[in-house]
Amino acid sequence: MIELYTDGASSGNPGPGGYGAILRSGQHYKEISEGFRKTTNNRMELLAVIKGLESIKKPGQEVMIFSDSKYVIDSVEKKWVFGWLKTGFKGKKNKDLWLRFLEVYKLHKIKFTWVRGHNGHPENERCDELAVMAGKQKELLVDTVFESEELKLGI
Repeated sequence: MIELYTDGASSGNPGPGGYGAILRSGQHYKEISEGFRKTTNNRMELLAVIKGLESIKKPGQEVMIFSDSKYVIDSVEKKWVFGWLKTGFKGKKNKDLWLRFLEVYKLHKIKFTWVRGHNGHPENERCDELAVMAGKQKELLVDTVFESEELKLGI
């Protein structure tokens, strides 16, 4: 069983932000994070899950994802995302990331566990630190899909 702990953060919504993820299995432990110059909290919450799953090299793994994001967990556990897929994500945000999530989701046996954010859960607190630090870096990545969507909408 692989444990994947995730968190996302943004300073402003939209604003600079980042994600943090921890993968743990037996003696193996890995932290990953990246920061973006303009994004949203929900995008970073979802990207943390995606990047964590994408870093698992062998398909068919049992993965328990721990997240404080009801947006991510409910969208999957309540099967909303599968309905959105059928409607082409009409009226829904983050289509690019949800499609990317669905590609990696089908590779593994995934379960979600919700954890209350900022409540002393050690791995969730560490993921929050990673996400916040990533969003404060001097060299931030460009969330090109998000920024191009904003341009289209005139935001």
